Order: sequence, then C-alpha cells, then structure tokens
Amino acid sequence: MRSPFLTGVREDIRQRGYSLATEQTYVLWIKRYILFCDKQHPREAGPGRIKDYLTFLAVQWHVSANTQKVALNALVFLYKKHLRIPVGDLHFTIASKQRQLPTVLSQSEVGRILHQLQGVNRLIGFMLYGSGLRISECLSLRVQDIDVERMAVTVFDGKGRKDRQTLVAPSLADDLQTQIRMAVEIQNRDNERGVGCSMTPALSRKYPKAFMSPSWAFIFPSANLGAHPLTGELCRHHRHQSTFRKALRAAVERAEVFAKRVNTHTFRHSFATHLLESGTDIRTVQELLGHNDVSTTQIYTHVIGRHYAGTQSPVEYLAKLDGSS
Repeated sequence: MRSPFLTGVREDIRQRGYSLATEQTYVLWIKRYILFCDKQHPREAGPGRIKDYLTFLAVQWHVSANTQKVALNALVFLYKKHLRIPVGDLHFTIASKQRQLPTVLSQSEVGRILHQLQGVNRLIGFMLYGSGLRISECLSLRVQDIDVERMAVTVFDGKGRKDRQTLVAPSLADDLQTQIRMAVEIQNRDNERGVGCSMTPALSRKYPKAFMSPSWAFIFPSANLGAHPLTGELCRHHRHQSTFRKALRAAVERAEVFAKRVNTHTFRHSFATHLLESGTDIRTVQELLGHNDVSTTQIYTHVIGRHYAGTQSPVEYLAKLDGSS
C-alpha cells in the first residue's frame, strides 16, 4: 500500500515537470529519510534533521560525496518546494569529492569493442562514440530527431533539461536509415492495434495524435509493448539500458580490454578526448557535449596532457647530459 504522503510528493514532482528518474530518486531518499526519523512526519521532524541524516549517510553508510548531494537535493525539494518550509543554513559541509580523470579508450580499443557488438547494439555503440551521446539520450531518440541529410542529431530535454545538436558520422547513414525503417514498421503495426509509442503526459496533451505518428517513433524501440510508467496505458517504450549494458560487458571481455573499466559513458569521454586530440576547438566540443561551462569540458585536456603542454620531465635533461658526456 502506497503512502498518501509519498503519493503527494510524486504528484508534486510530476507537476513541476521533473524527469521520471528524478522522481524515483527523490522519492527513494525521502522515504529513507522518513524511516531515519522513526517514521515521523517530515513537517514535525523539521528540516533540522537533514544535517543529522547527511552525517549518518557519511559516517554509517560511507556514501560518496555525489550520493550525499543527491540526498540533500531530495530533502531540500521536500521542505522548500513541497512542504514550503524554509531550510535555512544547515551548517553542513558536503564531503569533498576527489577529482577523478575519466576513463578514455584509445581509438584501437574503441574499434575492437564496437566490432564485438552485434546488430542494433553495434549501432547504439557507434552512436554513443560517434555523437558523444549519453545512453539515455541515445535510446530515447525518435525518428524526427535525426537529420540524415545534414548528418545531425538533436537531443531534446537532455541532462539539465537542455536541448542541443551534435554530429552524426556519415558512415552510419545507411545503418541509421535501415533502423529507422524498421522502427516505423513497428510503429505502423502497433497503430493497427490502436497503440503507439510512449509519450510523456505533457507531450500527449500538446500533441494528442503524436503517439500514432511515425516521426515520433523511437529509433530503438523495445521488443514488447508495456504499461506506461506514469499513465499505465499500453504503449511501446524504447529499449531498456540494461539490454545494451549486458551486451557491452560481453563485448569488452571478447575484445580483451581488461586494463580499463568500461561502461556506456566511456564512449562519451572517448568522443570528447579524441576530438580534442585531433585539434577540434574546446568550445566546439563543449557545445557538442552540452556542457554549461567550458571548465567541465577542460577535464579532457588533462586526460591528453594539454594542461602541461611544453613541459618536459626532468629525466629528459638527464638523458641529454648522458648523451653529451
């Protein structure tokens, strides 16, 4: 049985247009917070318990700085936006996060892994690397988001609720067009059954017939119909991320890339790094990735060593001395 209070929180999150992933994450942390407060109503517990809970997460659960921040954001939403209770100064410092350089594959490693993928999963992998897409962005692409003539892809409502355009490799044009034709055929068959592609409630209100339109079909549709996670209506969603992740793990093993921890985001890191290595302007890479600040993109200059360009290791001076003696 669902809690009426948490149901109200869910409805509030949806009305504000947050993503389903954000909704699920916020509700999870709010539920854990309520249990931490011995099931006391958050209004009665007061925002003062937030600091106690964040300390508990750091000391008892040993969570990362990022996890602490997610929990804090959920609880600030709970009090400030849902209950409309000022949070004030918590006098709490989030645990510092150690800067980590992203894992980047060489072009040879990328090629070995991608060629171990088969069928649709191979095309997804090439899109992640060739366009710098996040896995969620790639799988949620619809037919109308790809401009095959201009070789461009538009990402709508990406991370941070931003839209952006990025490039598509011309060598993928034929495979993309084949996949699009297959997606449209699936959409047409679904239409004969009176169903169509998954749409958010907001889009359904704005475009009532869009779920039956080929242009709104997912390029990478799921194998089966299912209930919409918000409305419960029968529809076809895009492929689940777990399907590709499982195929990727197997491909990495077959490619014998054992020295690096590879996940779906590794292709995005490799996309950015390889563009910079080829001489692409960092501002261009920033736009393609959709970063708000160029400082976020600059992490890739550290990966390729541009932050110490022109600096030589002192060992080189020793080598010169040995050569002259």
